[in-house]
Amino acid sequence: MDLEAPRNGRGSHAHHPVTTPAGPPRSAEEQARFEHALREMFEQHISFNQLLGLQILAMQPGDVRGRFGMRPELVGHFAYGRLHGGVISSVLDAMGGLALMVAIAERHPHEGAMQVMHRFARMGTIDLRIDFLRQGIGKHFDASAQVTRLGGRIGSTQMALHSDSGELIATGAAAFVVS
Repeated sequence: MDLEAPRNGRGSHAHHPVTTPAGPPRSAEEQARFEHALREMFEQHISFNQLLGLQILAMQPGDVRGRFGMRPELVGHFAYGRLHGGVISSVLDAMGGLALMVAIAERHPHEGAMQVMHRFARMGTIDLRIDFLRQGIGKHFDASAQVTRLGGRIGSTQMALHSDSGELIATGAAAFVVS
């Protein structure tokens, strides 16, 4: 019998039973193991993030940020040396996914590092909207993302990209399948 109240306001959520038994939360050591595994996956095992040069600056609930440097390979307009729009979209998409991974880990505090990492196997972007506000000019760029909703199957995020001078270059919103 499911005693939990419906999450989506549309009746029972019997299709989303709680599968994690209650137990002690992750220890500090296990949390560090999770953070190391997530950073390694994001920066070293996702080849496209490596191509972008995307590095994590922060990955705490409510504070997910990354940075990448400008390089000739990322230029979209050769005459002006500005960042390619596809790079902007890709970085914001990646950061939205990272913010959801952090939120999912926080939602399942009793699971070990590898259990949580396993939850990301089926995660994928289903909708992405980018608003290009200014030219991408700078030596490096900082991206941030926050989760606006994390449901049982879908998660939503908002993202922003700033130049090294702090100028807002682009914003984004995305939806991801998370289960």
